[in-house]
Amino acid sequence: MRGNGEGEPSVTHHESRDHSRSCRWLLRKNMNFDLKGKVAVVTGAGRGLGRQTALHLAACGTTVVVVARHADQLSQTEQTIQQAGGTAWAIPADVSQPEAVEKLQKEVEHRYGLASILVNAAGIFGPIQLIKDSDAKRWVGTLSVNLFGPYLTCRAFVRGMIRNRWGRIINFTSAAALHPPGPLNSAYATSKVALNQFTRHLAAELEGSGVTANVLHPGDVKTEMWAAIRAEAERMGPEADAYRQWVRWVEQTGGDDPQKAADLVLRLMSDDAAATNGRFLWIEGPLQSPIPSWGEVSANQPWRQ
Repeated sequence: MRGNGEGEPSVTHHESRDHSRSCRWLLRKNMNFDLKGKVAVVTGAGRGLGRQTALHLAACGTTVVVVARHADQLSQTEQTIQQAGGTAWAIPADVSQPEAVEKLQKEVEHRYGLASILVNAAGIFGPIQLIKDSDAKRWVGTLSVNLFGPYLTCRAFVRGMIRNRWGRIINFTSAAALHPPGPLNSAYATSKVALNQFTRHLAAELEGSGVTANVLHPGDVKTEMWAAIRAEAERMGPEADAYRQWVRWVEQTGGDDPQKAADLVLRLMSDDAAATNGRFLWIEGPLQSPIPSWGEVSANQPWRQ
């Protein structure tokens, strides 16, 4: 049921200094970590988790191409990075459309060369409805953004990463993909389950190439997506009780710190993370205890060494 959210208050110049501190912390941990000269493409970068990730990457010396559908939000992210001394280029695009992604790829490679990093943070929650009553256009649209968008961007940029024998792909997922199925959440949860499996297939194809692909659950973050879920759940009957409980829990706890997801993205850039591939990753110290996904050693698999 739980979504990770997309929006949040604007990041100030004071907050932008926190991103530089994350880079210095990684260096103090003796992580092999050098992003200068690398090009990153971050979708959903106009706000929320995508914006935080773009600011973190830029603070570490990465050239960041920020992508989202809303040009005004993207412009704010671009300006914040540039005013902090970083390099950013805003490209408004709907990544659920094949033609838009093809154009995006050509523009990025023409201006900066091959991208080495792809972060798919764009996402929507979709309809909170029973399947029998659901809005078909919204339901399909949820999969278009949350699944087809990452497929198209991965397809577009992974070939260059393979050619360079180095790359990092991070697709933002949700713990909703690991929860038992319940009413009202079929569109979002299905999109994230499918995104997880797609990423695992991609990771299997990339094994040994120097390129990795993982999914990341950013936690239960109090964002614009959280606010939208709250508003819709408040208008519904008892069938939405679980949503209202989750909304209250996030409000009472304050939610997970969105910078934790961006910090994890940075850790995945290091050579120490080169063997992390095809995994479901959790932020450090999440409010929600990690749920088993796949890849854990299990006693019922006797062939494991």
